[in-house]
Amino acid sequence: MLIRLVQWARRAAVVVRRVIGAPDYERYLAHMRDRHPDRRPLARGEFMAACLSARYDRPGSRCC
Repeated sequence: MLIRLVQWARRAAVVVRRVIGAPDYERYLAHMRDRHPDRRPLARGEFMAACLSARYDRPGSRCC
C-alpha cells in the first residue's frame, strides 16, 4: 500500500512540474545519455540557471 502511494506521489509530482513548466533534470540527463553521449551534461545548478535564463532573459517574450 505504501509503495503504491509513493509511486502515485512521484507520478503526480512529474505531472505538476510539467504543468507549471518546471525543468526536469532527470529527463534532461536521459536525453543527454540517449542523444549526446559524447557531451558532458550540465550540473544541476547549471541546468537550472540555463532554464531560468532561457525563460526570463528574452525581452518582450512575456505577456505581463
